[in-house]
Amino acid sequence: MDVDVAIIGLGPAGLQAAIHAARNKVKVVAMGKSESSSLNRADVENYFGIPSIEGKELLRVGREQAKNFGAELLEEDIIKLAKEGNRFKITTETDREVFARAIVLATGISRAKLGVPGEKEYLGKGVSYCASCDAGFFRGRAVAVIGEESEAAESAMLLDEYAAKVIWVHRELKASPQMLDKVKRTKVEMIAAKPVKIIGETTVTGLELEGGQVLDVQGVFIALGAKGSMDLALELGILPDPSGQIKVDENCRTEMEYVYACGDVTGRPWQLARAVGQGCVAGDNASKAVRQEKV
Repeated sequence: MDVDVAIIGLGPAGLQAAIHAARNKVKVVAMGKSESSSLNRADVENYFGIPSIEGKELLRVGREQAKNFGAELLEEDIIKLAKEGNRFKITTETDREVFARAIVLATGISRAKLGVPGEKEYLGKGVSYCASCDAGFFRGRAVAVIGEESEAAESAMLLDEYAAKVIWVHRELKASPQMLDKVKRTKVEMIAAKPVKIIGETTVTGLELEGGQVLDVQGVFIALGAKGSMDLALELGILPDPSGQIKVDENCRTEMEYVYACGDVTGRPWQLARAVGQGCVAGDNASKAVRQEKV
């Protein structure tokens, strides 16, 4: 699929970016899963002009608006993002490839926590939320990946290129059949179990599962969802600041030409109104940049 503007994220920032980009009569695709947005689980009471509404309903209306303006919506997680010549190549969890002239990163910054003893204590000491950031530190070691969706599958495959042993611990697998087939062609071991504790001394030494089984691992990668804007930015060579935020200017441009970012990933306050406002700016400027290039 070839498009002018690809928007990664179907939360409020991404959907508003899709609406404004499509209004400028360029070819737009917005990708991701609205159910992953924090707004999907929220009740909205402080948004201008709306006394009260369920976040899920607001997202539904936003998706319809984006489609009515001409944007295509693709309900798939993104597993890879790369720059190829003067275009960006996006690969989804079903191996669909999308080529775009401009990118808008709008997936938010949430890092779903596992919520078990040892997770906080060993963060940075064997516990990681980003395989693409930290895989190189675990060469020749045994690691566990925890999660059910596309990020866990992608993380397990990446770590298989570095670690001596990779164990993917999951409960209900939700990754696409294509992703699961790829994992099964690697050396990754898969275990259906519930993690209950991360064990360690100065660093991680094991992962305890429900029932008492202990996995002998030196690293635990928690991947409970889809890749976020920070991970995708790193794949392009855009470096977030120490707090994980992507720096943008007043036009929502990042340090890389034709790459924009909006919403929570650009900083506080993490509010719906700000996300929608930045989505408007990012979508409008990304589409205008592409249109100017065509002139």
